[in-house]
Amino acid sequence: MQMAVVAVLGAQWGDEGKGHIVDILAARATTVVRYGGGNNAGHTVVNRHGTFKLHMIPAGIFEPATLNIVGNGTVIDPKDFIAELDGLMQRGIDVSNVRISDRAHVVMPYHVLQDRLDEQLRGDAKIGTTGRGIGPAYADKMSRIGIRMADLTNPNMLRQRLSAVLSIKNRLFTTYYASEPFDLEALYSEYLAYGQRLAAHITDVYPAIQRAISGHEAVLLEGAQGILLDIDHGTYPFVTSSLPGIAGACQGAGIAPNAIDHVMGVFKAYATRVGSGPFPSEVDGVTADALRQMGKPWAEVGTTTGRLRRVGWFDAVAARYAVNLNGIDLLTITKLDVLDELAEIAICVGYRLHGAIIDHPPTQPEDYALVEPIYETMPGWLTPTPDARSWQDLPAAAQAYVQRLAELCEAKVAIISVGPGHEQIIEMIPVL
Repeated sequence: MQMAVVAVLGAQWGDEGKGHIVDILAARATTVVRYGGGNNAGHTVVNRHGTFKLHMIPAGIFEPATLNIVGNGTVIDPKDFIAELDGLMQRGIDVSNVRISDRAHVVMPYHVLQDRLDEQLRGDAKIGTTGRGIGPAYADKMSRIGIRMADLTNPNMLRQRLSAVLSIKNRLFTTYYASEPFDLEALYSEYLAYGQRLAAHITDVYPAIQRAISGHEAVLLEGAQGILLDIDHGTYPFVTSSLPGIAGACQGAGIAPNAIDHVMGVFKAYATRVGSGPFPSEVDGVTADALRQMGKPWAEVGTTTGRLRRVGWFDAVAARYAVNLNGIDLLTITKLDVLDELAEIAICVGYRLHGAIIDHPPTQPEDYALVEPIYETMPGWLTPTPDARSWQDLPAAAQAYVQRLAELCEAKVAIISVGPGHEQIIEMIPVL
């Protein structure tokens, strides 16, 4: 199959294994574009170089011939970004192929503090943010008082914009939050230095992306978080501040919708969620322990947050919703091997709310929290699958389970992952 542009989206609540899949596909791509989110997201990648935890740098970084672009839809904490670059270089990874859009917005210290103070003020109604300033940074972007990466390389512009925004922020912090004001000169010097350090990477990425598309090259659009955390279509207010779906891919990478050839949705063979918010198919007890795989290197612990993930059965209602909203035509099913030791596996195939059956997530979190999942059960296979390399290698019950997920999602399965290694995939449809 020939594909010019493939968008790889997290199709649940994040942590679906997108980094693993993009890392594998990047060897076939000329360009990988991370289109949204900030360092509140993370990918754990296992490849020939070792195990890496990435937060902002695209997962194509391990392919020297692949151009890795951090798009305009992201928000970047320069200090953390530099630390991530340094960490990769210390392990022998060439980072010269990283480009940062000069239109991307900067996460400033006042964003981080505001994020944490706001979460404290919410009390029992807290959202469960990572406290990394992502929401306030996006809010300032929309309020048109944000600092952009281009500003970090322009001393006069940085001082001018920082002075203007601090006149607003310091009034907010000293009056509303009863906190100390930020010092203009200290912030200016610190962030000008970050700009100098990152100057070789900061550029207008539009020409490079358009050349790749017009040249019919293989381009991957790499998402962050998951579709069910979308600010418009997710479980608001327990959502992220960016656009994880296909609309965000177009806007955050700066490409037209009709330039995308295929939309790949990455789903775990079950479901996980970090932080607060509705989760109809959530389980606890022995089943939760089995799904979390505690004690193993790939246990269900957040890459960025270190928080224990909530776990549950595959939610086909939410999955079909994600497919329909984003035009997902290819599915990747990850962590199928986690289900190897379960004698029976449940799938949430419907919701019951106030006595009525509904086929999509409700709008209000109060209603979503009251949803009763309708389950369908299937027999487990009780056979190890990490060594499977073809469809025929999978036990019949595992094949039936995957086929049922595809049927419920109304899309084709392209890749099945049975472990964290590069070789532990079954490719049903060649991608790129």
